[in-house]
Amino acid sequence: MQRRRSSKTPKQPQHVQHKNQTDLSAWRKGGKIDSEKSLQYNQSANDQKYDNQEESLEQALSYFGKVQDCVAPKKNVVQKHLDAVESTALKQGLPPEGFEILLNVALSGRLADTVNTQLLKSLIPASVIPENSVVTAVSWLCVSKCSGNIQLLFLKWLITVFDFIDHKEQLHALYGFFFSFLQDEKLCPYVCHLLYLLTRKENVKPFRIRILLDLQAKMGMQSHLQALLSLYKLFCPEQVTITLPGKMKTYFKNSEGPWKAAITAVRQRNQGPSPLSQAVFLGTSQPQSRKRKWNAQLVIPASSTNTNHLEEDREKSCFYLHNTNESFPVEQLQTFPQLLQNIHRLEFPSQMGSVLTNPLLLHYMNCVKDESIYLRLYYWMGQMLQEECTWCVVDNPYEEEFKSFLETAYKAECFLQEGFSACEEFLYKTLPLWDGFCCRSEVLRLVSWIPLSSFSDIKQYLFDPLAQLFFTSSIYFKCSVLESLKELLQNWLNCNVIQMDLEISSGNTTLSGLVNVVAELVDFVGRISTVALRLENNSTFLLYFILDFYGTVCDMYLKYNLPLLIMPPAGVFYPALLSMDSVNLNQLCYIMYRYRTNLVAAKENELSKKKILQFKFSNQTYQKYNQYIIAMVGCLWTSSAFQKDIHPQGLCMDDKLLSKTAVKELKNSFNIVYHPAMMGYSVRFLQQICPDDTTFNFKLIKGKKWDWYLEYLYTQGLKGLKVFIESSISRVSQAARSKAGNVEA
Repeated sequence: MQRRRSSKTPKQPQHVQHKNQTDLSAWRKGGKIDSEKSLQYNQSANDQKYDNQEESLEQALSYFGKVQDCVAPKKNVVQKHLDAVESTALKQGLPPEGFEILLNVALSGRLADTVNTQLLKSLIPASVIPENSVVTAVSWLCVSKCSGNIQLLFLKWLITVFDFIDHKEQLHALYGFFFSFLQDEKLCPYVCHLLYLLTRKENVKPFRIRILLDLQAKMGMQSHLQALLSLYKLFCPEQVTITLPGKMKTYFKNSEGPWKAAITAVRQRNQGPSPLSQAVFLGTSQPQSRKRKWNAQLVIPASSTNTNHLEEDREKSCFYLHNTNESFPVEQLQTFPQLLQNIHRLEFPSQMGSVLTNPLLLHYMNCVKDESIYLRLYYWMGQMLQEECTWCVVDNPYEEEFKSFLETAYKAECFLQEGFSACEEFLYKTLPLWDGFCCRSEVLRLVSWIPLSSFSDIKQYLFDPLAQLFFTSSIYFKCSVLESLKELLQNWLNCNVIQMDLEISSGNTTLSGLVNVVAELVDFVGRISTVALRLENNSTFLLYFILDFYGTVCDMYLKYNLPLLIMPPAGVFYPALLSMDSVNLNQLCYIMYRYRTNLVAAKENELSKKKILQFKFSNQTYQKYNQYIIAMVGCLWTSSAFQKDIHPQGLCMDDKLLSKTAVKELKNSFNIVYHPAMMGYSVRFLQQICPDDTTFNFKLIKGKKWDWYLEYLYTQGLKGLKVFIESSISRVSQAARSKAGNVEA
């Protein structure tokens, strides 16, 4: 990042150009703004109709640049030029060169406050805002030329457009100057907000901490003071020894300026309806200020991509590599090796929206675990989600932009492999108000990354609202919820699989909490799945997603090292066993095979007594598994399910009742030949072994032909059925082991 020579000179000659600023005449002719500094400013094909307006703007800037002290300008002339500035700003945005002129006249007190107010409200950027123009404007605060209301409006504007300022180095140098304004009770909330955006570790000084504590004692527990103290405490916990409240939903008040809505309109008008530009700003119909636009900088502001400056950037990079006392500017961070070389002195950007879209900065967050970064992100994301939630803001027309933001947050969570606490709080707060339709896929994706917490919170704020929507929505919504809860379970297990070995060996109670929360999640899914199958008439489509969830549950002990196994409820098991679809039946067979493998391994570990186990599976788990196995073997193999099924909700029926059905071959109705899900395989098998027989006599499938039929089923991709039969049927199991031994020999 290029350092400027000085911030003391209030003005520079107009012919001196910063490399990132554009010439006003080039801007009038529709010339391109340097792409390394901002989102592209491209004029439409009908530039001709704007010529008069642009000429008026140039005349207005010239007029305001020449206004002197103690001059009483003609009212109609001032209004004419004000209208020109305002009209251009609202339609196209102002060019970078216009800000220094307009800020100077607005803060110098040369004109009436009504004029200065209108000028400040017209400062809508078309691209970037030069840092030197902001520094010059700040210098006017030293001489107290402008009124307190104008100072307040300027601070609100500065916070709103903070992400548009091309550099921040000189602003950081003015940290102490801004800090001195904390004594002004009216300006204090907005000064705290600005300092919050500017604070670095080197800015935390004992005298500043004392001033903040004195202000807090004088004003009481103000949220803006707590925000700044919390950030100071993260940087220097040994200096801030007081106890501060936990994370708050909102640290700073919303500014009521008109800039955000106008900037949104200008962005979309200048860039067109592309998905990228539509996601640049999130907005509501009301003119609320946006302190932290989420992706107004989809690339890091001031990143160098212009080939004219590559050699200069290389020289700067070499300088920073050899000078360990200097922080490494994030604008120069382009590659992963650069991140590794400079990770200990990387200066994190103020623009949190740019962090979510930059893989290198996400890597940095993952490695450094800087709590100050997470605090900034927590505040910023919480503010964004609260203000832009489509179903919480009346008449919010920006659903697509909000979807894009939720999708970006989800991708960042996937990259970091952990959920954001701000997203968790947002879901807990808004799910009771959600209709289940708006931003459905994005919301359910965020649900899959909710961090582990106590079950009381999850039950009250997640399970209960989801259950209400689940039972009253379509089958497709039900399947989406089940998929999301499966991913939530997998994320919990994956994020904790490494820690579990340490926790088990140390007897840490955290593992107990994890086991309890996971057990409640599995039980919750079991309950809603049982009801959903009844509501949807045992839909095979719904059953597929339910079994997919239990495909993760059945392997928690061996695959994820979690000492927990929960069998599916009877309301799920028996519909799957009697399913008309071979895919679901095959999946059930594989799940039962994995349950057996996990339970056998658990029993062996328990009997070996190599180490004291903190958790043991209950006898009810083994008992329920045995009941299910008896039912499955009785159905699929021995044709005795109606006699031997011992589960209270099972298939066991009295012979007199069965005789009243008048069904032939009743006992064989659910074996692997007659089962409704297997009937198609039986027919095709008979067509192959008896091509001339059109009677389809299933009684022929016995003896050797039964074994042939098994082999035929295995070739049809029914791997779950294969491993279940070979592990649970003793005759087949012995034959399979014998065959495997012959192959090895």
